[in-house]
Amino acid sequence: MMGIRNWLPFTRATKPKGQVALDSPEFLEFVRTGMGGNSVETALQNDAVLRAVDLVTGSIAMLPLEMMRRSESNGKIGPALDHPLYNLLRYQTNPWQTAHEFKALMQGWLLMHGNAYAQIVRTLGRVSSLIPIDPRNVSIETDGGMFPLRYRVTTQRNESVVLQPGDILHLRGFSVDAEKGVSRIQKAGAIIQTANQQQIAAQSLYEKGVIAGVAFKHPGQITAEAFARLKASLDTYAGAQNAGRAVLLEEGMSREFPPATAQSSQMFEMGGQLTERIGRVFGVPRPLMFMDDTSWGSGIEQLAMLFVRFGLAPWFSVWEQGITRACLPIQDRGVFYPDFDERELLRGTLKDQGEFLARALGSGGHRPWMEVNEARDHVGLGRHEQGSGLIAAGESNVPSQTA
Repeated sequence: MMGIRNWLPFTRATKPKGQVALDSPEFLEFVRTGMGGNSVETALQNDAVLRAVDLVTGSIAMLPLEMMRRSESNGKIGPALDHPLYNLLRYQTNPWQTAHEFKALMQGWLLMHGNAYAQIVRTLGRVSSLIPIDPRNVSIETDGGMFPLRYRVTTQRNESVVLQPGDILHLRGFSVDAEKGVSRIQKAGAIIQTANQQQIAAQSLYEKGVIAGVAFKHPGQITAEAFARLKASLDTYAGAQNAGRAVLLEEGMSREFPPATAQSSQMFEMGGQLTERIGRVFGVPRPLMFMDDTSWGSGIEQLAMLFVRFGLAPWFSVWEQGITRACLPIQDRGVFYPDFDERELLRGTLKDQGEFLARALGSGGHRPWMEVNEARDHVGLGRHEQGSGLIAAGESNVPSQTA
């Protein structure tokens, strides 16, 4: 098996030399989107696309991904600290990437390309590292069948290396052929391209258009002397530091404030619609796209929970089941499993958390279903020697002292 250094070139996209074949991914991408081989880079120049991708990747990367163990004796679940995948998924995935960086990169590839790949490095039969491979360098070979038989990876030196399915972690988004996931940027290429053109039009308006904040109207024809004095006055009062100061007009002139043109209003409205449509492609609600026409009232907490449950939870499943399929032997499944801890994104206010924990511990006459130490773990406190066992309100687990 090749060493880690031999896999470093796979983290960069390989550019084909010479002419591009008609069936090459670059040419087909150009035909589909009209954006050329640099469609991802072009799309990320749009602030709405960048915001949506950054939000989803950042949310996935910040959440702990841990290997969990379910006890075969009593069914109790806890972190599998001694499992080789625990450190890789929780802290450091390979020699140069933290778990946060690895998850952000892989999730970004999932959103932009529809697929994310990582070579599984094993030492003495145990997974010791996950090496990301740029999806633009990977092709799947099936020998005419339906299911992938091997993955062909092109190195930066245009060398070809074949990986078996058991040697690669393949995270696949929504797919129409059971082989590769669908790139959201490619499928939404027309929307993104329109948004980019709208930004170019707005930039051209600011660079070449006339944007006047105030106009001066003369009842007749202004004299050269009056024009010179007026121009000097305007130059003197220009700038933010002179805001609000009065301007002396010449020869009976009056001020007029030109209304916003229909073109500029339409451009602003169109920009909002495109931002909303791009957010829809990536599963991001309007308020989280920072659209200023959206209310940020009390419903924002429920909207955030909606984003976690329906925007992020499907990606949790892609990660968890993909890791299980590629990295866990069949005999370990059911006992060990990877799990995202999304509680950080679902926590309510301190008041809501206090009420939840109080009921869980048995306040108000309820039957307790959480131990004190479990509640302390929930809020980030250390365990207490008297915090084990289910204790109803008003009771104590301290042994009674008898005479």
